[in-house]
Amino acid sequence: MHKALLTLVIAALLTACNSNVIESDTRSIASAVWEKNDTISFAVQPKDSLQSYDMFLQVRNTNNYPFNNLFLIVSMEFPHGKVVTDTLEYKMANPDGSWLGTGFGTIKENKLWYKEGITFFEGGTYNLRITHAVRNNGEVDGVTALEGISDVGYSIEAVSE
Repeated sequence: MHKALLTLVIAALLTACNSNVIESDTRSIASAVWEKNDTISFAVQPKDSLQSYDMFLQVRNTNNYPFNNLFLIVSMEFPHGKVVTDTLEYKMANPDGSWLGTGFGTIKENKLWYKEGITFFEGGTYNLRITHAVRNNGEVDGVTALEGISDVGYSIEAVSE
């Protein structure tokens, strides 16, 4: 009973310390295998059109991830139809093979920059879509079943002034 209460108090304190996070969401990937044609989608509804935000992608990988980098195609659809698409590359491991990110054991969580100092000036829902674009060296076709990615998400944080 005391251990459960202590765990709850620690979790509450850690959550309270991260007060800049305005909105976040995560999707789990079944069996930690991200299929090439599986798009991870989020409906984003920012609250303040005058506030500046930093936006991050959250990626959890296991020791089964076979690459030292990760390529993502990220599209943001604005409420009135405009779409901005970025192809992004993130380092996932150090040159010695040790994983970047935080966490203990076999899962590492990576907080990856997506957009810095952005404003959501259009009222309504923004649609965020994420697919992977990982390829083996020398191959034209992408990896069809990317192993080792267990969760993908985003977070929006208020810019401290």
